[in-house]
Amino acid sequence: MTAESTVPNPAGQPRDLGSSSPVSVLPQRAGTAGLRFPDGLPAPRPESPLPLLVADGTAAAVPGLLMLTGTPHQPLLAALLVAASLLPRPRPSRRLPGVLDDLPALCGRITVVWLALAALVAAYAPPHALSARTLFLGLLLHAAVGCAGRGVVHRRRRTALLSRPRAALIVGPAATAQRVASAVLRHPRCGVRPVGIVADDPGGATGLPVLTTREEVQRAVVQNGVRDVLAVHPSVRTRQGPLLRALAESGCVVWEVDADASAYAGRERLAGFSCRRLESGARRPGGAGKRVLDVTVSGALLLLLSPLLLTCATLLRVIGGPGVLFRQERVGKDGRLFTLLKFRTHRPADEHESATRWSVADERRMPWFCRFLRRTSLDELLQLWNVFRGDMSLVGPRPERPYFVAQFSRTYPGYAARHRAPAGITGLAQINGLRGDTSIEDRARFDNAYIDDWSLWQDVCILLRTAVALVRPTGS
Repeated sequence: MTAESTVPNPAGQPRDLGSSSPVSVLPQRAGTAGLRFPDGLPAPRPESPLPLLVADGTAAAVPGLLMLTGTPHQPLLAALLVAASLLPRPRPSRRLPGVLDDLPALCGRITVVWLALAALVAAYAPPHALSARTLFLGLLLHAAVGCAGRGVVHRRRRTALLSRPRAALIVGPAATAQRVASAVLRHPRCGVRPVGIVADDPGGATGLPVLTTREEVQRAVVQNGVRDVLAVHPSVRTRQGPLLRALAESGCVVWEVDADASAYAGRERLAGFSCRRLESGARRPGGAGKRVLDVTVSGALLLLLSPLLLTCATLLRVIGGPGVLFRQERVGKDGRLFTLLKFRTHRPADEHESATRWSVADERRMPWFCRFLRRTSLDELLQLWNVFRGDMSLVGPRPERPYFVAQFSRTYPGYAARHRAPAGITGLAQINGLRGDTSIEDRARFDNAYIDDWSLWQDVCILLRTAVALVRPTGS
């Protein structure tokens, strides 16, 4: 858990101590007014998995029917072979693989399936156990038919991509965008056809039209059926964030392309450039697993800690008078507002001060027990009720007041993107020492890294590390 505020710096704002690092998410919706593209754009045609499923199923059925002749329940075993071959499906990729790209994974899967089948037959029908020769020939035939089938599918897809490339807009400085466009046009196997460049200044671009107004971009999208957008400079997400979001909401796929030396590893390539998809909502930690963890842990802690909570409330009532609870409006997931609960450890002069003053943690007039609650983070325990209600999660970016959210979103790239996940009592930023009066830029970077790499096990690890930190509190 972490406290929310500390002593303000002389400027009255939290100090910034770090540097930013972009995350693979588009900026939030703020500022997108007037950038809605008209309905009726041609819907993108997602790549159907059916041809590969048919190829893999056929590849499993042929050796299953030929090599298992004479084995009891041959149709059932062949059906099991087909089903097992179809279970692991590859993740979709921007590039079209070839047969040689598929071969290692395909052979590995086939080997596992046939060994499992041989073990099953040996266990339940020992007299009909598969011989080494049958096993080898089955593997060989399965791999050969599978490669042939996948080769046909990949060839048809490459032919279709060459004959009907996807129209794309390139967003970024004109000179850089033109360089990327020229490289893409020299490699038609990419399946992308640049139709225009979106830039603030047309200088440095030759060939493709340079679009500098919203109306020109809208017209190009509609007339050309644009379905891909390539952002070719790190500043694009900040400078053209509303445009990229509007394009993504219209059905376009937005890619960040590294136009210079490769800055990040990844299997996605476009004409030799590293690229990665920018999600309009990006990854959103949540779902049943996270909610079950939140309800289970918060409910159990509320029951176990109820005597402690009652004791703290009683002492606060005796020491500080009426008004034990502190309620404050905070910004949660997707910008939704909720009322955060804490034990009252200070009394702001008025509601405006409560909403806009960054810090009051070390005020000398604060009673000793209130300082103790803040130093041990016990004042945060009531947020377990926010978690139980569903306003927050146990783990996630710390919620902030609307006044500071608006301010930080304008100042720090990536800050607004934190709100694509539920707010949390603790998080990756907090267990890395980013509590109180620390760099907002660093907090945003750690919060976005948590969201991008989210897993339920990561939540458990953060909770355990938070529990360890509470044993040796260092203050807030």
